[in-house]
Amino acid sequence: MTTLLNRISNRKFFLAIAAVTVVSLITGTGALRAGSATAQAPGLNQNWATQNWATQNWVTAWGASPVVGSVIPGSSCPAGTGLTNQTVRNVVFVSAGGNAVRIRLTNTFGTQAMLVGHASVAVQSSGATAVAGTVRQLTFGGQTSVTLPAGADALSDPVAMHISPLSVLLVSVYVPGPTGPVTNHPFTAQGNYLASGDLTQAAGAAGYGDTPCWMLIDGVDVRAPAQVTGSVVALGDSITDTANTTGNANRRWPDDLARRLNALHGPTLSVVNAGLGGNRLLAPRDGQPYYGIPALARIDHDVFTQTGVRSVILLEGVNDIGFSATAGQIISADEQAIAQAHARGLRIFGATITPFGGSIISSAANEQTREAVNNWIMTSRAFDGVIDFAGAVADSADPTRLNPAFDSGDHLHPNDAGCQAMANAISLGMLLDVIPGG
Repeated sequence: MTTLLNRISNRKFFLAIAAVTVVSLITGTGALRAGSATAQAPGLNQNWATQNWATQNWVTAWGASPVVGSVIPGSSCPAGTGLTNQTVRNVVFVSAGGNAVRIRLTNTFGTQAMLVGHASVAVQSSGATAVAGTVRQLTFGGQTSVTLPAGADALSDPVAMHISPLSVLLVSVYVPGPTGPVTNHPFTAQGNYLASGDLTQAAGAAGYGDTPCWMLIDGVDVRAPAQVTGSVVALGDSITDTANTTGNANRRWPDDLARRLNALHGPTLSVVNAGLGGNRLLAPRDGQPYYGIPALARIDHDVFTQTGVRSVILLEGVNDIGFSATAGQIISADEQAIAQAHARGLRIFGATITPFGGSIISSAANEQTREAVNNWIMTSRAFDGVIDFAGAVADSADPTRLNPAFDSGDHLHPNDAGCQAMANAISLGMLLDVIPGG
């Protein structure tokens, strides 16, 4: 397994329990550049001018769990062969807004050092086109290029930029290459873009073609108003990652949760999606590296290093059941995730495994395992709180199956409406500590 190196950011945080808040104490790789212009995203909150910006309150507003570069069956993603003299334009939906942004580049699973020649961030207009005047060049310790050793990440200097919550950014990264296989996130429900040459500073879409994967980045941090008291990270599989949701519409359940949180008046949270299609808790998928390393092996990188992380929602196990894991094995893995989260001062919420009757993994034995795990999640009090996703999307006439209104068609993955029902099942009071454990 590739060694996961610490992020190059010197990030720290502490829990202010009495105030029920998390304040991130972060030292970036460089200061805000003097005189940098601000770019306003569409739909800026009307309360923007009244929000409290007194603290250096950095949170992760978007994340994507990385995997090793490999050839992905049925996908045109070039991560397996690598990139040479190309620009990737990643399209990312941010859960929280801010007045400054910084980008996390990744070579986590690279096997050689990788030079990033230039990188930029902009507000999306549509497709690969940026809103005019919003393209901002990124620097790293004041330099426009940076070399990432194999296994390492890099954090850009902050860029002053007004970003609305629930807006879409374009993060463009140019690599001279050849890079060899590149760290990526293969299943996105989001169209991204790829061009020859260095087009990081281009506002238009000319020269860009489609690519289905996110490459070279795994996080976007924003300097958020004080109302954003930290980040909640959703650790899961394909049901969290993309499910069978509508492409380019940001209808994953963590996106819906972000919309609910953003609608609050007062304290709120950013949401980070650490879902990974095909992922398992206990074991890798042999011969299928694009499904990632097991959740227990990636939890440190994908969850605990997120900026401002305050709590975790765990929804995993369906793929383990599909590979004949026992209820005891899945429960043991959950207990380890709980122990690791608590050791870092984080709260962790357990989500029940959603129904899969009629799907490719449906069997009486697998259903028995699902029910045993869910019973333990609901009754053991091992988690800091419980979210009954299974109850939210089950068919009332047959709880072993998805409600037809929430079924994407494969009887395993919820559709857009199902993801909304899942998000609606989450107690915001529990996440915000207003209703401890409830």
